[in-house]
Amino acid sequence: MPTDASHKLIPMTTFVIEYYLNEGYADLQTLSLMNNYANFLKQPLTLGMFIPIDTNGNVLKEPKNYSIWKTLKHNDGEKNDGVGFEENRVYQIAERNCFFEGFDVVYNGYSIVRILASYNNSIELSFNKNDLKCSTFNDIESFTALDEIYLTPTALKTIGIKKG
Repeated sequence: MPTDASHKLIPMTTFVIEYYLNEGYADLQTLSLMNNYANFLKQPLTLGMFIPIDTNGNVLKEPKNYSIWKTLKHNDGEKNDGVGFEENRVYQIAERNCFFEGFDVVYNGYSIVRILASYNNSIELSFNKNDLKCSTFNDIESFTALDEIYLTPTALKTIGIKKG
């Protein structure tokens, strides 16, 4: 997992303090970034932020040979005319919608989905299949209580942080 602090989920106060510590001033861009992060933190915590799901909220299984397929230059997701299977493209789009890295499904039952952080077995979350919401944390802000949550490029883009 990445170790750069800009890739980790942190509380809003820490975000503001660390940003001012590094930048030393606030301009409109800084205020916009802080507003984006505050809005990001207020979002309800849902299953699709962790693992790929379809438009009906069903957990998608990684297609066979998907990891090889997505490494091919023409399947980089930048073009819509890439060669490949529809199942792979659907999975790739759903995967790109995730905000948090490194989570795997450990149980997919009738009414509950449990996921586990692949890099820390003590981080386990359950989601109700009816509303896809987390049973432990209401929103992303409450999820900052955990120390080791990593953000995807999609989350960084949503916040306004350029991956670089």
